[in-house]
Formats: sequence, structure tokens, C-alpha cells
Amino acid sequence: MARGHRTDQSLLQELLLYAASAALSYFVFFAGSKFLDPDRDSSKKSLQRKKDLSKRLGRPIIHTTSYEDMIISDVVNPDHIDVGFELVGGLDRIKESLYELVILPLRRPELFAYGKILSPPRGVLMYGPPGTGKTMLAKAIAKESGAVFINVRLPKLMSKWFGDAQKLVAAVFSLAYKLQPAIIFIDEVDSFLGQRRDSDHQAVASMKTEFMSLWDGFTTDQNARVMVLAATNRPADLDEAILRRFSHTFEVGRPVCSDREKILKVILKDERLDGNINFNHIARLCEGYTGSDLLELCKQAAYLPVRDFLNDEKNGKTCHLPRPLSQLDLEKVLATSRKTFITVKEHDGPSYFSPV
Repeated sequence: MARGHRTDQSLLQELLLYAASAALSYFVFFAGSKFLDPDRDSSKKSLQRKKDLSKRLGRPIIHTTSYEDMIISDVVNPDHIDVGFELVGGLDRIKESLYELVILPLRRPELFAYGKILSPPRGVLMYGPPGTGKTMLAKAIAKESGAVFINVRLPKLMSKWFGDAQKLVAAVFSLAYKLQPAIIFIDEVDSFLGQRRDSDHQAVASMKTEFMSLWDGFTTDQNARVMVLAATNRPADLDEAILRRFSHTFEVGRPVCSDREKILKVILKDERLDGNINFNHIARLCEGYTGSDLLELCKQAAYLPVRDFLNDEKNGKTCHLPRPLSQLDLEKVLATSRKTFITVKEHDGPSYFSPV
């Protein structure tokens, strides 16, 4: 009996030892596969990017591919854009047309769901000289329409690996489709979708072809609220096939006098101003200035009260605040820096570009 009892004890010990050994082996294997997994860090980063996107857009986490994860950092929540139409001085006709042709279809798709003639545009091009407000208009469109803004950058799409560029382009469209309503914005589009030449690298040519193919693919889904919005200073350099896909084009030229007056009022709206500033007079003096030129002018003029304040301090005068910005400050900057700003005079002639 004693011998049988010892045999049972030995068997039980062996079983316990085997179970402990198996459990330890499983733990070692599980821990090793987890910590030695080469994709572990990338998976964690991918999940974090998804969480960041969800938090930024205020939406549930969506399933994305590894290529879409590379585009996520360029997605902007329209609620976080601080540029609306009210902050874009002038351009009243263009803003009215953009509201009817671009913003309304994105905000009220049910109005455009009947038939094909009234379908929303798939592509809008804004062109004109630098500094005239094309990028501001693009942001304002996203803000007013409530559409997710995807800022496409060419360096992000280029890859040293063959075939990755096409996959990244496809990821832009697939991510936009998942996040619709969405605006795919391409600044300086001529550098990305310029005229195709025999000298183009095979990867660049394939990327352009893939972009056009995917762009056309959205026309088959009448319910897709995805639009390509582009801006350029050199519209004549765009490929004809690309121009054909822009159903609406807008020339954002140098502002006329009335628009310059509105731009000045927008720029100086929240500043401390002398009550005697004649905005129309200043606008007439700024012939040929773009919106960014006027902004730089106001910045330089706004420093003059600060300079006077510092000089008064050196001379022992007691001042609590710099004086308000005056018309004389603006005229002084205009007199000394005019040639720095003006490059091309405004004209009332025809547009320099006629879209295909």
C-alpha cells in the first residue's frame, strides 16, 4: 500500500511539473512573439494614429490600411479651421459662386440627388497670381461646407519603393471616401499634375495616371461627397486631361480698389486704429497689391507706433500703451516700401488663361 501511495505521488508530481513546464513554455512563446514581432511598433503607431484621427474629427475609430495611415496626418477637421468667408476680403462674386457650386452640394446633397445634370462638381480649380487668397479660399470652403480637409503634398506621395506612389494616391481617395464629405486639396497643382512629357520618370507618369483614374472613379458613385480642389499660379502648365476634369475654374486675380478696401478692413478689424483712417484713400494708393502684400504693409505700419513708444520711453516720457495705428503710418510705409510690394499692375483685360 505504501509503495502504491508513493507511485501515485510521483505521478502527480510529474503531471504538475509537466503542466508548469507547459505553462512556462507558453508564456515564453507568447511574450517572445509579442516583443520580438517586427511589426509591433508600427502596429502600435498605426493604432495611435487612428485614435488621434478619431479624436481630431470627433468620430468613431475607422478601419484604415497602412497606406491610409500615412495620409492621416494631413487630415484637418473643418471645425479647427479658423478661416471663413467673412475673413476673406473682397472676391464677393467668386465666394457666391463657390457657395452655390461647391459648398451647397457638400452641405445639402439631397438637393442634387435627382438626375445627373445637377450632380455636384468633382473638381474645382482656382488660379491666379501668388498672394491673392487661393489657399485662404480653399480653407474657407472646407470650413463653410463642414467637409474634412485633406491637404495632399507631393513629397508625401513620393516613395523610393516601386509601386508605393500609386498605392499612396489610392489611399488618398479611399480615405476621403471613408471620411466624406471630404475635400482633397492640392496646392501648386501644376507641380504635381503638370503636362505629361516623354522625359517624365515612369513612377511620376504612373502616379498621374493613377490619380486621374481614381478621380474618374468617383463619378460612378452619385452619392460620394468627395471633391478635388486645386490651386495654381501657372494654369497653362497643367495637363489637358487634368483641366478637363475640373468642371469649374475660378480666376482669383489681383484685387481692384473696392476689394483692397475690404481686405484692409478685414486685416485691421481687431487692431487699435485712429478713427480718421480713410480706407478708400489707402486702397487707391495700393494699386497692384495682392492680399498678402496688404497684410505685409499693415504689419510694417503697425510697428511704427511701437517704435514711437520705445523712443518716448528713452526720452523719459510716461506712456502706458503705444498709440493707435494712424493713416500716416500706412502712408509712410507705402512711401518707403512701395517697390517692394508692387510687381504687376492690375488690368481690366481678359483672363490670361482659358480653361479647356
